Amino acid sequence: MEPIQVTVNGRTLDGATAGPHTSLLDWLRGQGLTGAKEGCAEGECGACAVLVARPDGPDGTRWTAVNACLPPALAFDGQEIMTAEGLGTASGACAVEDLHPVQREMADRGGSQCGYCTPGFVCAMAAEYYRPGRTPAEASPADQTGTSAAGQAHAADHEVGPNGFDLHALSGNLCRCTGYRPIRDAAYALGTPEETDPLARRREDPAPAPRHTRVHDDAGEFVRPGSLEELFDELEQHPDAVLVAGATDTGVERNIRHTRPRLVLAIDRLSALRTLHAGEDGIEIGAALTLTEIESALDGRVPLLAALFPQFASRLIRNSATLGGNLGTGSPIGDAAPVLLALEASLVLASRGGERQVPLAEYFTGYRTSVREAGEIIRAVRIPLPLAESTAFYKIAKRRFDDISSVAVAVAARIDDGVVADVRIGLGGVAATPVRARATEDALRGRPWTYETAAAAAAVMGEEGTPLDDHRASARYRRAMLEQALVRFFAQTQPQPTLEMAR
Repeated sequence: MEPIQVTVNGRTLDGATAGPHTSLLDWLRGQGLTGAKEGCAEGECGACAVLVARPDGPDGTRWTAVNACLPPALAFDGQEIMTAEGLGTASGACAVEDLHPVQREMADRGGSQCGYCTPGFVCAMAAEYYRPGRTPAEASPADQTGTSAAGQAHAADHEVGPNGFDLHALSGNLCRCTGYRPIRDAAYALGTPEETDPLARRREDPAPAPRHTRVHDDAGEFVRPGSLEELFDELEQHPDAVLVAGATDTGVERNIRHTRPRLVLAIDRLSALRTLHAGEDGIEIGAALTLTEIESALDGRVPLLAALFPQFASRLIRNSATLGGNLGTGSPIGDAAPVLLALEASLVLASRGGERQVPLAEYFTGYRTSVREAGEIIRAVRIPLPLAESTAFYKIAKRRFDDISSVAVAVAARIDDGVVADVRIGLGGVAATPVRARATEDALRGRPWTYETAAAAAAVMGEEGTPLDDHRASARYRRAMLEQALVRFFAQTQPQPTLEMAR
């Protein structure tokens, strides 16, 4: 094996000091890079955010912000990382002229007070600063005319600034001091990177390739297999091994519940799990593609997924989280499952013996259990085509963004000549597993799409999954939200009155 090395702020550091269960954040702080902080250890506050050089096509690099508190440090063997300390000049001086443009705007506009969250904000903001395709609007949001595609996009979303900065890039960063407005002002004041900017130039070269890694100590072992065959070898010898892609779930388990599996298998860079194919009959999405990568590749072609992505945790989490991980954990509150159930998706399960396709509706067998057998992995998710024309995703949570669902409802319907020709409904947070609302579907299918039909079916949906009663929400509240979701869907599928009709 080659030595464990990680390039941080342009310097190659020895990664051999990291154990199989050492988080990237702990390892960085052990190197003296203490700008990134541990705030929540759950990926919810963003105080630990750093930049990682990720592939942007075969020949380019994208600076991507991730939570350093969750992934293992060894997952970055051979990779490039930039922390808040490395964004300025190499002198490390505190003079204003040595600050990165993001740091300068944050300082000039009062975007930092106690400073605990600031390095994470700076890294997340820098990722958006360097985002390919970020284009300034032609006018300020108040003066948008929508004469161009860029202008229309900015006018449609008031949380995109006149400089093209998408404020949702900071949705995973929390601050208790500033009230956020100075941070927003700093984000909207940023220009475009100069041609001489070394981090901007870095985007023109390929990202580092994944390296075969194997490290073990008394606490356990970390392995990055080089192929699916090697992965199956490891699973055959160690059926209790834990698979890790984005570590957005296993990282929390390690930090909060102190779990220490004997073997961790990193599968996030296996090429066989990172494909996306769209054909006439369906779309196949690799299990190890991040949600951000899927969102970018699909570019709105699956409206129900497009509705899910902005409500799935935060951009920091979506930059690491995968569909394979979200479904593999078997969590009843995972937001992807209801949407994929409504899309009638299937999972491609792969093992040394070959592959089999399992409808997602038949995948879950109980709380965090499934039909997946020892030695099997989720290789891909398949979504059949054509898609239903009328779709919606409703997430009921205490916060609008970056929160766990109390109830999640996804609906996909085909309505022909005022009749419900077909409908599929996926529910999350109401039972021990994500469920298809089949009784509700039966109450709708073949009936006229009227308010009376929707209201009658809503009463049926209120009992789907025998709604849970727990600390997130009462069973009574969940029933009410289930019923309201279907009535809301009916209202949203009705023709909107025009100005002339209103007159």
